[in-house]
Amino acid sequence: RRDRGAEIAAAVGFVSSLLRTRGCVSEQQLQVFSGALREALAEHYKHHWFPEKPFKGSGYRCIRINHKMDPIISKAASQIGLSLPQLYQLLPSELTLWVDPYEVSYRIGEDGSICVLYEATATKPVSSYGMLTCKNQMMLGRTSPSKNYIMTVSS
Repeated sequence: RRDRGAEIAAAVGFVSSLLRTRGCVSEQQLQVFSGALREALAEHYKHHWFPEKPFKGSGYRCIRINHKMDPIISKAASQIGLSLPQLYQLLPSELTLWVDPYEVSYRIGEDGSICVLYEATATKPVSSYGMLTCKNQMMLGRTSPSKNYIMTVSS
């Protein structure tokens, strides 16, 4: 089985960068948060990581904030003393983060574009022909044209 470290690192780096941009969290707090989130995601994905079928379990691995905080993020944030109201001020009210083997992508807002944070090549070809993934299902109902944004994440 392929390790999930690079994908988790991309997801953790992205969420941490969102907290960093508001300037309300110290670098030391960000390091503690990042470590707690990395551990929580590794544990959460332990039996739900299928490199041979990257879309299997995609919904389970999806991190979601939709006017309701994802419990994995709130648990990591509690390690640095951030309350739910503080998290709601620091993070987008609508965020979807897909952490799948070989790809990590996100969308801010319900009509936002899906942007890829991390992409790797599978060692053997993976067929997604005919697959209706969590991400593709959301794309089907789009009413407005896609907007392209580039976001860089540094850690």
